[in-house]
Amino acid sequence: MSGESPRTARDGTRNETPLERADRNFAELLQELRVTQTGVQILFAFLLTLAFTPRFGSLDSYQRGMYVVTLLLSVVAAVLLTAPAALHRSLFQRGAKARIVAVSSKLARIGFVVLALALTCSVSLVVDVVHGRPEGLAAGAFTLLVCGGLWGLLPHLVRRGLSDRPPERPGATPPGRRVHHR
Repeated sequence: MSGESPRTARDGTRNETPLERADRNFAELLQELRVTQTGVQILFAFLLTLAFTPRFGSLDSYQRGMYVVTLLLSVVAAVLLTAPAALHRSLFQRGAKARIVAVSSKLARIGFVVLALALTCSVSLVVDVVHGRPEGLAAGAFTLLVCGGLWGLLPHLVRRGLSDRPPERPGATPPGRRVHHR
C-alpha cells in the first residue's frame, strides 16, 4: 500500500461516497469557521463596549458613523459565519447534506468578505482616533489589501499553480523536495 490509506485510490482521489464526501467537506468547513468565529466574536464584543467608554463622546460624526458601520459589519460577519451551523441544524437528517455544504460554503465566502470589511473599518477607526484621518484611511486601505491578498489572491495563485501539476498522492514527496534514503 506504500503509505496510502485504504480509502485513497492510487491517483490521489478519495474512495468515498457522495454522502461521505459531503460529511467530510462539512466537517472541514466547520473546523475552518471555528477559528474565524472566535475572532469575529471578540471584535464584536470589543466594539459593543466602546460606546460605553468615556472617550466615545469625543468622537466626531465621521468616527461615530465609522463605528456604527463597523459594528454592523461585524454583526453581519458573525451571522454569516455561524449560519452554516444553524442551516445544518434546521435541515438535520433530511437528506440535504450536499446542499447544506454548498450553501454553507457560499455563506462562509460572503462572511469572509464582510469580515475583511469589518476589520478594515475597525483598524481605520482606531488609527483615525489615535493618529488622524489620513493615517486611519491609509491603515484601513492596508488592512483591506492584506485581507484581500491573503484570503483572495493567495488562494487564486495556489489554485492556478495546482492546475499545472498532477494531483497529490498521500505519502508522496512534495515537489522540490528530495528523499534521502539511508
